[in-house]
Amino acid sequence: MSSERARLTALYGGLLVLAGALLVGLVYLLVSEGLYASVLTAVAPAVPSGATDVAIRSGTAATPALPSSDWAQTTIMQPGQYAVARKVSTVAGDAALSQLLTVSGISLAVYSALSVALAWWMAGRVLRPVGVITARARRLSGSNLHERLALKAPPGELKELADTFDGMLDRIEELVAARQRFAANAAHELRTPLAVQRAAAEIGLADDPSPEKVAWIRDKLIDTATDSEQLIEGLLLLAVSDEGLRRRERVGLDATAATVTEALEPEAKNRSITVETEARPLSVEGDPVLLDHLVRNLVANALRHNHPGGTVRVRVGPGGLEVANTGPVVDPAAVPLLFEPFRRAQARRHAPGEGAGLGLSIVASIARAHGGEASATANPGGGLTVRVVLPTCP
Repeated sequence: MSSERARLTALYGGLLVLAGALLVGLVYLLVSEGLYASVLTAVAPAVPSGATDVAIRSGTAATPALPSSDWAQTTIMQPGQYAVARKVSTVAGDAALSQLLTVSGISLAVYSALSVALAWWMAGRVLRPVGVITARARRLSGSNLHERLALKAPPGELKELADTFDGMLDRIEELVAARQRFAANAAHELRTPLAVQRAAAEIGLADDPSPEKVAWIRDKLIDTATDSEQLIEGLLLLAVSDEGLRRRERVGLDATAATVTEALEPEAKNRSITVETEARPLSVEGDPVLLDHLVRNLVANALRHNHPGGTVRVRVGPGGLEVANTGPVVDPAAVPLLFEPFRRAQARRHAPGEGAGLGLSIVASIARAHGGEASATANPGGGLTVRVVLPTCP
């Protein structure tokens, strides 16, 4: 801060001193141009005619040519009288210019000192908001991210900078809070299958080590390991999508939707759910693997949170991708929260194939990575409609 203030002081002070020096020089030049003629005009009428002989006898006056100015043409003077007036005006002009130069030099020195002091004060006033921003930013940490600069200053660049910084803190606070919830939920989700595995291994075989019991525990451990594997894969996919795209190519979203729905058709039949597909040609630029995961998560989520005899509608067209399903009634106020990791419309029952609650968060992350947006609305009769809008290829 002090170095910036010193630079601004040198800049402001230098400009003010330079302007003062130019002003003094201009005044001196203008005054010296007409000073002698003005003094001569004022002094000549006051020179007595008797002074002419004295000047001539002393050798201090010659007989110069009369001036050709208007004043000389309208004023009758003896040659000796004019010589005396010219000598007096020269001496008086030199003295006046010397005095003017001395006074100007002193004034310029005082002006320079005042200019530097004023420049130092001005630089402090200009940089004061920057100091406030710096001091408050240094106090910020993970424990007080809720604090804001709230700079009280007139509208301007520094006020806009402070407001932008406050907006950035809002986004950072939301991100940190989301990451903290994510870490806590991930730890909880990972701890649950481990606890199930430990309980199955320690308690299940303690009283009844029969082959049937061993087979049951084996199946239980396999199911728990599968759930853990799916959870870890979901976390890795979420991390990859949050990092952005590593490659881009033209992808037919309609073809991807058709492939995914065909692959999930057996699961739909097992759940007695009808899948309706309406796909129009739609090409987007992005990562085909991530887009495949996006569509798969949407359709799988629509199948998982449904009821027997329900339907899933998959539509692809100029408006993007839309997946709607029937199922339990979803509270509209809870819909935006479903895009956060480990958020569910209903409490977890730890049933087989229930999922880890990462589906919609992965969808939203992949959509953001492609420059798009994912949104959802609760259907009046139950279920959810999820829309994903992505930039299309020309």
